Amino acid sequence: MNLPVLAGMLSTVLFAVGMLPMLLKAARTKDLASYSLSNLVLSNVANAVHSIYVFNLPAGPIWILHLAYVLASGLMLAWWVRYREPVLKQDEDMPAASLESSVR
Repeated sequence: MNLPVLAGMLSTVLFAVGMLPMLLKAARTKDLASYSLSNLVLSNVANAVHSIYVFNLPAGPIWILHLAYVLASGLMLAWWVRYREPVLKQDEDMPAASLESSVR
């Protein structure tokens, strides 16, 4: 095995392992409020476009690394959508007593 392929395999494992704490914490807490929807969407779009490039390369560590990024960003976007806090309308946010006094 040559040095570039070995380096690719090692870096793939390191990057994939580096994503695990983020994914495990997001799965455990379901708190993704600190993640930006625009960043998650753009990451998924970029991964889709980058897939055209990656999957035209010879099979190797880059395929596995890219698949790890695709799965991680896809999971984070799906969890962000699924676990986000519902947006309250202004009237729902106000206590009932405040609503009565604002109607008068």
